[in-house]
Amino acid sequence: MNPDMDNILQEFRDRILAASADQTPLCIQGGASKNWYGQTLRGDLLDTRAYTGIVAYEPTELVITARCGTPLAEIEAALAEQQQMLAFEPPHFGATATFGGMVAAGLSGPRRAAVGAVRDFVLGANLMDGRGELLSFGGQVMKNVAGYDVSRLLAGSLGSLGLITDISIKVLPKPFAETTLVFALSEADALTRLNQWGGQALPISASAWHVGRLMLRLSGADAAVRAAKQKLGGEEVHDATHYWSALREQKHEFFAQDEEHGLWRLSLPSSARPLALSGKSLIEWGGAQRWLFSDEHPQQIRAAAAQAGGHASLFRGGDKRIGVFTALAPAVARIHRHLKNAFDPSGIFNPERMYPDL
Repeated sequence: MNPDMDNILQEFRDRILAASADQTPLCIQGGASKNWYGQTLRGDLLDTRAYTGIVAYEPTELVITARCGTPLAEIEAALAEQQQMLAFEPPHFGATATFGGMVAAGLSGPRRAAVGAVRDFVLGANLMDGRGELLSFGGQVMKNVAGYDVSRLLAGSLGSLGLITDISIKVLPKPFAETTLVFALSEADALTRLNQWGGQALPISASAWHVGRLMLRLSGADAAVRAAKQKLGGEEVHDATHYWSALREQKHEFFAQDEEHGLWRLSLPSSARPLALSGKSLIEWGGAQRWLFSDEHPQQIRAAAAQAGGHASLFRGGDKRIGVFTALAPAVARIHRHLKNAFDPSGIFNPERMYPDL
């Protein structure tokens, strides 16, 4: 390892040991592009950006390993040179986004319904725990594991289990062909079509419905995309790259709304019908992810999502005192507490970032 990187790891260890001894909370942060996500930040800043650089990248093996502070843009640029990509299309939400923050936030973009989430691509990770010990999980190849797959468990943990130092991620080749179709459909009709198409062998890589328009992206081999386009009909949208990028980064016009009541993210079964909630919505992931601006009471929004078989999170804005994430079932909450205590016995890492008692 680079001696400078060794020194930075030692600095991290010293900070963690001192914080554990004093029981002083630490706020683990990379580029701060997602500081608004989750509950209110607490603790002294532990900036990860000095620990940077791509450790290993073998295009033929479809794996990249990099340090937590590496800019996400640098990772994507290296992959693009080899016509490869982070298939789950992680949102940056700013030019300062880091590789470690990508995993810690666990957020995926438009292609998630077709290929999987961040956690599905995490092969291995190194984690510095609350005792200052550097733990290794997983590896650089896909394999089955027994018990908790800790490396994937870190995806979406918001830094609450420890400092993620290095991550190995599976990457995929960019599709040979890609096009976008648009259909004029109501919300109910769009959901029906999406579920019908979801059961067919179609190269659908993204979908989005908003105000009577269903956008559908097709990706894959030339022949497969051409055949699907002919079968589905619709109107072809030329050069839709900007549209999907704006959707991923929430720069689409839908998201430019008053956040007084907050932007809700509803995770539902794709087959769930339109919910009886007032407000404005945008639907992604074949119906499984639904964004909502609404002045309905938070309990009513969460109750409607639960009745449909899903849950609702206060993604951005609004009053975080209601709880950003849906409360865990008691048995699941116990598992979370056991994991937190195992990796962070002093409770110093991003305390209460996910739930008030963690």
